[in-house]
Amino acid sequence: MDTREVLLVDAFAAEPMAGHPAGVVAEAEALTDDQMTAIAAELGASATAFVTESEAVDRRVRFFTASGETDRADHAAVAALSALFERDALGAGEYIVETAQGTVETEVKPDGTVWVDQGQADIREVALDHGTVADALGVDVATLQDVGADLPLAVAGTSEPWLVVPVNYFEHVSGLDTEMAAIRDLCERVDAVGVYAFTFDTIAGTSTLHGRGFASARGVDEAPVSAGAAGAVGAYVRREGALDDTIEQVVVEGGHFLDRPGTVEVDTDGVEAWVGGRAVTTLQGSLTVPAADDETDIIEP
Repeated sequence: MDTREVLLVDAFAAEPMAGHPAGVVAEAEALTDDQMTAIAAELGASATAFVTESEAVDRRVRFFTASGETDRADHAAVAALSALFERDALGAGEYIVETAQGTVETEVKPDGTVWVDQGQADIREVALDHGTVADALGVDVATLQDVGADLPLAVAGTSEPWLVVPVNYFEHVSGLDTEMAAIRDLCERVDAVGVYAFTFDTIAGTSTLHGRGFASARGVDEAPVSAGAAGAVGAYVRREGALDDTIEQVVVEGGHFLDRPGTVEVDTDGVEAWVGGRAVTTLQGSLTVPAADDETDIIEP
């Protein structure tokens, strides 16, 4: 049987057991799709990145969940490149990464910060009643009005579409009492993966926004720090002119209500977006992988 080193890496985190955890297999050559799916299921993170050499670009990275391959998982990309940098398998510099969705531009800074290009932002206002959205979030409708000179409800997406909902104060974001069936209904109505409630009222003075993401359609009542939501809301507030011109990067904090605080940096002009952050390896070990043609075997820790 084949044994592979596996990692759990917390993306967008300053310390272990924070941010958004991802599995990483830094040497994934010769693993089959079934084996990678099984490893992802065993590690139990929302996504696991499998890194191999690429014939066309700098690296190939495939992302798997317990259900199979997924096109994109930016937190896992940050985790994977951070792990390679940490092990001196990758130096600071710009890299093109091959994924199931296509090639993605990335950059590793000398301090270990990893940046991922999310591409163009698609932002569209939606005709939703504020009262309906407030009911789904479990807040008074007044908390969603007169925010940032009447920022509109919109679906914003860089890597994935989120319904972004401006909230006036942090205390109201902290007191959200979401109704998951109603959240799913909102997402279906506007074709979004989740609802992202955010405020300019933050915990850290260095942060621009504080947000909480709810993606019950994916089976996730509340997501930890989300690269997709951060990129989306960063592009949205920039395009809406809601930021002071002196703010070069949008710093999005979140995860505090899951005891997994983290920060995503967003570099955006409102048209395109890059997301960046640090990552911390929390667990390092090995898994014994069953033979590729033996689907009944179970991975042994």
